[in-house]
Amino acid sequence: MPRPARAIAGPLRVAAVLVASCLVLTGCATGNDDLAEQARAGDNKNYIAGDGSVAEYAPEERSEPLDVQGTLFDGTPVTSSDWAGDVVVLNVWYAACAPCRVEAPSLQQLNERFTPDGVRFYGVNVRDEKPTAEAFERTFGITYPSFEDRNGKLLLQLTDYVPPQAVPTTLVLDRQGRVAARILGIADETTLRTLISDALDTPIPTASTDNPFQTSATPVTAVTPVARFMAGTSFVYRVDVRQGRDYVS
Repeated sequence: MPRPARAIAGPLRVAAVLVASCLVLTGCATGNDDLAEQARAGDNKNYIAGDGSVAEYAPEERSEPLDVQGTLFDGTPVTSSDWAGDVVVLNVWYAACAPCRVEAPSLQQLNERFTPDGVRFYGVNVRDEKPTAEAFERTFGITYPSFEDRNGKLLLQLTDYVPPQAVPTTLVLDRQGRVAARILGIADETTLRTLISDALDTPIPTASTDNPFQTSATPVTAVTPVARFMAGTSFVYRVDVRQGRDYVS
């Protein structure tokens, strides 16, 4: 069952917002193309792009752990309890989605980079049958598994964070299973790498304290969305809530 919307209602202390991108998000097809064509091309129909924003939530402002379950294309059932204690990346996609094809190589590279650190990558495919999804994975060399979610049940469990039809969307979950960051639209490789690294660095609460993130510093309560553009380079405006200071990376 999805978490109720009130679990994340109210003002959030967003710790990272908006990255620059020189890519224009284009539409995606839904027609009955040949499998190889579906994996390589689209005709820009029936696609609603994300706005390109990136949000990273301060540890003390993250909502309850996600409680999700679904079935991979190979028939393996997976629940959120299976990745307990691991950082997880969930990427919502389908084969004829043009932005999904743009970001696929970066996702695979990050999967290879972070697998030794115990990070798990999962795709959430919202439209394709198994042969179409496998054709896409062969085309882009994707080695991590994907959920088959044409019925939308898993996506419904993510509805607090993934707007309807906003494909691609990428979520980064911390070791407690909470959403640490979200990217709406194409996942920039540098930005996603930073978000994953931050999630890996988030301390796990211990029984010795109710709030391991609490310090004497006055926390930042809100950040206005900021975007910086310079020669096509992405900058992430972030706030160190624990130390009460901001910086650009």
